[in-house]
Amino acid sequence: MRAPDWLTARPVAHRGLHDISRGIVENMPGAVQAAIAGNFAIEVDIQLSSDGEAMVHHDHALGRLTEATGDVISKTAAELRAVRFRDTDERMMSLSDLCAMVAGRVPLVIEVKSHFGGDRKLVKRMAEVLASYDGPAVGMSFDPDQVLALRQLLPSRPRGIVAQRTYEDDYWADLTQQQRDSMLYLRHGLQSQPHFVAFKIDHLPAPAPWIARNVFGCALLGWTVRTPEQRTRVAQYADQMIFEGFVP
Repeated sequence: MRAPDWLTARPVAHRGLHDISRGIVENMPGAVQAAIAGNFAIEVDIQLSSDGEAMVHHDHALGRLTEATGDVISKTAAELRAVRFRDTDERMMSLSDLCAMVAGRVPLVIEVKSHFGGDRKLVKRMAEVLASYDGPAVGMSFDPDQVLALRQLLPSRPRGIVAQRTYEDDYWADLTQQQRDSMLYLRHGLQSQPHFVAFKIDHLPAPAPWIARNVFGCALLGWTVRTPEQRTRVAQYADQMIFEGFVP
């Protein structure tokens, strides 16, 4: 179940090689182009639009980086492509736009963002887009059901689990305890059969990713590496890093 060697051959730029101080915004064309220029793999996030398009954006809601507000899922792809990012001329991309831009030059690590409601439309659209894309690309998600959807709807592409030791921080406050528990200890791995695990760097080492790596042969990525201490940790416990805030 190990991922292909190209996944761990080079560091992975978290949301592209962004640098807000230079007007390069995460998950945007400038960050993608900078990562390509540096020969880094690119991690991006995708969200579902109201009309079923896979759009490249991390947050469920607009507003942190954009002039527009509102939930991503409440807007059409055309409306989202018109969203302006503050202090830039950048606009939101679709997954198709991203693939056309990258054109196979570096690997794509695509995180499927989820509302944990069992809707698989986003993975379905991702599968449609990647069916005509020849470049290296993998999918991953925190949501066990979305990882299983990747296995079922996109079996030709490597897939991964994004995970951490616990899910009690504020980011997960909207999930039920049962939903949070379902992600613990990579317990859905035997069903979803991942090729790799992306694990929170400050939570390494941990038993579950150690077993996934050393018993089942999964590649292990550490996220998100920002400091020298985290870089030392990822070199000790993982196969590669997902990084931001510096250039390796």
